[in-house]
Amino acid sequence: MMLTDSHIHTFLCKHATGEIAEYIEAANKNGITEICFTDHVPAPDGYDSKHRMDMDKYPFYHDTIKELRKNSRNPYVLFGVEADYYQDCEKILYPWLSEQDFDLVIGSIHYIRDWGFDNPEERSIWDSVDIPNTWREYLELLGKLANTRLYDVIGHLDIPKKFGHKPTDKILKELAKPALDRIASANMAIELNTAGLRKTIGEIYPSLLILQMAHERKIPICFGSDAHQPGEVGYAFDEALQLAREAGYTQYVRFSHRKKQLTPLP
Repeated sequence: MMLTDSHIHTFLCKHATGEIAEYIEAANKNGITEICFTDHVPAPDGYDSKHRMDMDKYPFYHDTIKELRKNSRNPYVLFGVEADYYQDCEKILYPWLSEQDFDLVIGSIHYIRDWGFDNPEERSIWDSVDIPNTWREYLELLGKLANTRLYDVIGHLDIPKKFGHKPTDKILKELAKPALDRIASANMAIELNTAGLRKTIGEIYPSLLILQMAHERKIPICFGSDAHQPGEVGYAFDEALQLAREAGYTQYVRFSHRKKQLTPLP
């Protein structure tokens, strides 16, 4: 599968398993020729510390992945992070990201206010919220994320559907328009994230509807397994490739030093 897996975690995030070398071996075994490690960025303000690497572990992450990048051949290894958007995160991320030498920065949202809406431990809250209003609030945050111009890729764009809670297509289409317009204006890409196939919803992030809307706006795509264990590297990329083509895509983007390179779909 001649696609880059642009979304891979390590044990440093505290909720992934396996050694870094095992992810590389899995990529080789699964025919993935390029991978990008994108572990959760450390947050010195203490934000969501249970689900991301500690700041004192970052030098190990940096040095390990950069050394692998320098010496890698098959698969080729890239160096990235997944950085959450949340209130006032810019104060930390603007100076910190500018000092780093990443190939890729994924922007994602895992909280609406103080609710970890995709956290299985907080799933029951979905039973008491208004679904369309929750999606509206999430997508407004996504638009604000894009406005920062801090990130290269939107991660798992429609992740609020993770446990099966989503509005009708008609409502979703209206709610998603402003966020997608901002993503397009920011010259960002979105990922086809196959982790959704492993969740309750059983769908790739994003849905075909949103992907078609993205294609209409000429928003480029990349591919990510969101692997949290070695066997998930390149997971269901054949299905993601089919979805991309169904939405009208003929190219995807690869990243190097945060620059996009358009590549024909295999």
